[in-house]
Amino acid sequence: MPDIPLTVLVVLCVAALAAGWIDAVVGGGGLLLLPALLLGLPAGGAHAAQYALGTNKAVAIVGTTGAAITYARRTPVDVGTAVKIGLAALAGSSGGALVAAGLSTDVLKPIVMVVLLAVGAFVILRPSFGQAHSTEPVSPRRVLAAVGLGGVGIGFYDGLIGPGTGTFLVLALTALLHLDLVRASATAKIVNCCTNAGALAMFAWKGTVFWQLAALMAVFNLIGGTLGARTALKRGSGFVRVVLLTVVFSLVAKMAYDQWSA
Repeated sequence: MPDIPLTVLVVLCVAALAAGWIDAVVGGGGLLLLPALLLGLPAGGAHAAQYALGTNKAVAIVGTTGAAITYARRTPVDVGTAVKIGLAALAGSSGGALVAAGLSTDVLKPIVMVVLLAVGAFVILRPSFGQAHSTEPVSPRRVLAAVGLGGVGIGFYDGLIGPGTGTFLVLALTALLHLDLVRASATAKIVNCCTNAGALAMFAWKGTVFWQLAALMAVFNLIGGTLGARTALKRGSGFVRVVLLTVVFSLVAKMAYDQWSA
């Protein structure tokens, strides 16, 4: 583990706890966890950012798994459909990562910001969005669309750019599978487990994970993820909607800052 001051280590653990809670409720925990690692890890070295990314995945997969198990125990989740979307997302993210190697993502960030603002406006103007779960069977066509858009499409975005993937996934699952926001979050966690496992395997193969630090932070991320899932289940879709809007506009603000402060 790198030599990190105790105060910085405490901040990283608190960030892992908060990120686990946010990610379990509506996705977007990486918006907090990854910047914390980038700031907290020692600077320098050609692979400093890769270690932050790898350690981030090692931490996040634990909280995501804890949240997925908590959701699955307390609310009906179509695990089969979620795994199909997850495997498609795993393939999509690999393709996105390959394209990202030769493409400047700065060109795409303004487009993503506009899309996020449109999503935020849609959720505000449609208060009923994601508030009720449809009891009608989901058609195979909608499942296929969820695999294509929610899996391959959003997975590709995850590999290409990354921020907000979980939030986009919750929105896509809500719209395509007619889920309420709580069940969409539950399904998204299973999908995230698949994508995180694939990404972590790649970082582990490259040797760019600080395992001791990840293990410590993962404990706090697991606590946050479990508490976040329980909070979402207890408070319902209305609460998830508020957190969703907060994450969307925070993500827009961060991307705008990154874009125009560079």
